[in-house]
Amino acid sequence: MKKFKYILIVALVLANLVFAQPSFADAPSFTKHPDYIALTKEINNLQTLKETHAGVEGFTTEEIDKKLNELEFQKYAFESGINWAQCSNQTGKTLAVYGPEPNLDEDEYSSGASLYFLADGKTTKNRWDCKGVLLPSDIKAVALTPGGQNQDLNGGIIINVPVGTNLVLKTNADTGAIEFNQAGTKVFKPGEINWFIPNVSQAIVDARVTNAPTNKD
Repeated sequence: MKKFKYILIVALVLANLVFAQPSFADAPSFTKHPDYIALTKEINNLQTLKETHAGVEGFTTEEIDKKLNELEFQKYAFESGINWAQCSNQTGKTLAVYGPEPNLDEDEYSSGASLYFLADGKTTKNRWDCKGVLLPSDIKAVALTPGGQNQDLNGGIIINVPVGTNLVLKTNADTGAIEFNQAGTKVFKPGEINWFIPNVSQAIVDARVTNAPTNKD
């Protein structure tokens, strides 16, 4: 009888380990992505400020809510399995874009990025993460603020491309400025991010051989 009880206990323990295995599984890989970590931190900070009514300089409560909705939407993209962004070039020029470092494994994430060149009329390949776009020193761009107003941007900066979005860039025929379809754009200046930001003109970018992976025509 004791032997039977012992066998029964062992069987129950083994069964519990089998069925409880998911609770010991590793966290989803996207939680290790630097952008996901930064996104979660930004959401938590904004929620804390909203709950404590501390406010954010330059933002109303309504604008904070819009920003939270935007960030939650980006977070949802990660959690849905989309850990990449896409860039579409309709500018009539070559675009300098930032993408994954060449030596990274498929599931390996890094806060760094390498510079690539995207031909006019092309869209970066599905599942290849277009992290940002370099705006050359002699080019101006027009972005949309979270409130829908136009924001002028001067060259020598990086336009960030959030995960889960398709950034479409076009040239305004009247002004020559580059326009894009993403509201609430985040930009980086030299020294604000550990990416190489060369001080070059559009002519230098146009002279480069295009090498960004693209979708087939």
